[in-house]
Amino acid sequence: MIDYLVKMTSSHLKRMDIVKDEPEISHRRTTVPGSYRTGDSFAGRRVVTIGGGSGTFSVLSHLKKYPFNITAIVTMSDSGGSSRMLMDEFHRQLPLGDLRQSLVALARNGALWREVFMHRFERPDEENGHQQQRGVRGHSLGNLILKGLQDINNGDLLLAIEDAQELLNTAGRVLPVTLAETSICADLEDGTSICGETNIDTRGNNNLNDLSPIKQLRLQPLDAPGCPQSIRAVRRADTIVIGPGDLYTSLIPNLLVPDIARAVRESDAEKVYVCNLMTKHGETDGYKASDFVNEIHRYLGGRVDRVIINDGPFPADLLKMYAGERSEPVIADRARLTRLVPNVTIEHLNLEDDRLARHDPERLVRAIFSVDDL
Repeated sequence: MIDYLVKMTSSHLKRMDIVKDEPEISHRRTTVPGSYRTGDSFAGRRVVTIGGGSGTFSVLSHLKKYPFNITAIVTMSDSGGSSRMLMDEFHRQLPLGDLRQSLVALARNGALWREVFMHRFERPDEENGHQQQRGVRGHSLGNLILKGLQDINNGDLLLAIEDAQELLNTAGRVLPVTLAETSICADLEDGTSICGETNIDTRGNNNLNDLSPIKQLRLQPLDAPGCPQSIRAVRRADTIVIGPGDLYTSLIPNLLVPDIARAVRESDAEKVYVCNLMTKHGETDGYKASDFVNEIHRYLGGRVDRVIINDGPFPADLLKMYAGERSEPVIADRARLTRLVPNVTIEHLNLEDDRLARHDPERLVRAIFSVDDL
């Protein structure tokens, strides 16, 4: 049985929730190279990423430069933005936002198609106290394209994704973690609960007071089946990369799907967890790296083979900005980590001179595969 360490919940540590709505993309209309040369041992390696959001976008955007066999498995618990509007308007519609971002990250057809899929129409505003007629306001064009492709394929989301992959000439596959309608709820230590991915994700945005820590995250329904293609990809993987991404809204929701957690545990692949750079107010206040790992182990029901953590410095003005929202760099507590994970990689992995705390994707990919010849 795995010995889980006690989670730290001290709330005096600083954290901020500075998250961009959409990852930045290059505006150069050039075709992305399909691959760079790598050693024979890496050509064709089956790499499966598990996550969602901007963290997964960044990793996939760099992984596609190499001749890996890539499959991105993404969370399907998004409950806000354009995805929410589509789910409200169409019966039994699954969220499309994380699928779209991963498709764009793997796109090789140049910036034009990426810009098309990432374009967002103006958000609706209110006039004289009444919200204007919505139409396409606030929608992501990529989400609408995916919805259209789904309709063309008689409601089959997987076929819609395949068509989108063809349009974008993606360097890998994108798969939903489940095809069931799901939502997540967080039970707090004070006995209350918060339901909905967006509500959990944003609870600390405008409230800098101490917030009750998350005690348990759960999926509704509890027995949502895993997407068969995702299960198969995990079982056949050579390397499984969990993260980076928000712990409770991008990563753990995937592990709450029992079939996926079981497939990861039983897979012969090397399982790598990429720890966050910063804590997040309302979710991971006071967490050290070992606390993040403990939570991954808790919901996975097993342990990962390796954890990757940043120890690079951040500029003073960046730290001050994040501290203003109660965020701070995640501390790499090596002694506790080595009791939890067989292999611990602690390196300088953050982008330098950037206005946000983000992983350097090139450094991160090199750290994941523990080689210098990528």
